[in-house]
Amino acid sequence: MNKRIMGIGVTAVLAFALVLAAPSSAQVKGKTPFKVFISVDMEGIWGVVHADQTSPGTAEYGAARKWMAADVNAAVQGAISAGATEVVVNDSHGSMRNIDPGDLDPRATLITGSPKPLSMMQGIDPSFAACFLIGYHAKAGTQDAILDHTISGSVVRGIKVNGLELPELGLNALIAGYYGVPVVLVSGDTAVCRQAAEVLGKDVVTVAVKEAYGRLAAKLVPMDEARQKIEAGVREALGKVAAAKPFKMQGPYAFELMYHVSAQADMGAMIPGTKRVDARTLAFTADDYIQGFRTLRAMISIAPAR
Repeated sequence: MNKRIMGIGVTAVLAFALVLAAPSSAQVKGKTPFKVFISVDMEGIWGVVHADQTSPGTAEYGAARKWMAADVNAAVQGAISAGATEVVVNDSHGSMRNIDPGDLDPRATLITGSPKPLSMMQGIDPSFAACFLIGYHAKAGTQDAILDHTISGSVVRGIKVNGLELPELGLNALIAGYYGVPVVLVSGDTAVCRQAAEVLGKDVVTVAVKEAYGRLAAKLVPMDEARQKIEAGVREALGKVAAAKPFKMQGPYAFELMYHVSAQADMGAMIPGTKRVDARTLAFTADDYIQGFRTLRAMISIAPAR
C-alpha cells in the first residue's frame, strides 16, 4: 500500500466511508418523490365577487391577488404536511401573471405568464401524483355562480366533449387524465363544487369558500376558516389519492364550440376539419385529446369579442 494513502489516517477513512454510505436527501426525509400540481384560477378565490377584483388596473385587483396567493398557500401547506415532496403552481387566470412570486409559499414552484401550450394546465405530466383546481368557477350559464363562464366570457356560450357540456374544471381534468393524473380537489363557490362532483364523481374533495347570490354577490366563509378548510381538504384528498382515478373519456373526441354570436363562428369555420352545426356552433373531431384541446383554444382565440 502506498505510504501516502496509509498516512491518511483512520479518521479520514471513516469520514470517506460515511460519505459513501450517506443517504440521499429524499432518503433522509424518508420520502419517495410525491409531486402535486395546482392550477389556480381567480373567480373562485375567497373574497372575489366582481370582475373589478380580477382585472389588472382596477383599485380592487391588488387585494384579490393577495387573496389568490393565500388560497394557494393553504393548499401548498396542506400538500406539504400530507407528504408532498414537490408542489408546482400554475397561475391560470387571464394574463396568468396574477400571483406575485413574493407572496407564494417558497416551497412551491410557480409557472406564470401566457400564452402557454396547455394554458391552465401547463406543467402537468405523468410524474405528478395528484392535481388540485383552486379558485375555479362554474360553467357559462350557471345560476347563482360567481362570474360564471367557460374559458372566455365574451366568446364562449358553451363547450361539449363527446356530447357532455363541460366547465373548465372538466376540460382541464381531461388534460390531467391524459397524463394519468387524477384531480382530487376543487375549491371555489358552492356552484363549482356541485359541478365538480357531477363531472368528476362523488369522491372528489370540494371546498366551498363562498355561496353565490346571483352572479356578483356572495356570502363568504370567514377568511381564516376558508384557508383552514382548503388545507384540511387537501390533506383529506391526498389521504385517499391511492384510490383516485384520472378523469378520462373514450376517443375519438367530438368537440362542439358554441359561440355567443354568429360572427364569432365565421372565423373558426375557416379552420380545416371544422363543421358548422348552426349559425353559432362549430364541431370537429380529434383522435388525440391534447391536439383537440389546442384546436379548441385556437378557435376561441381567433374569434372577435362580441
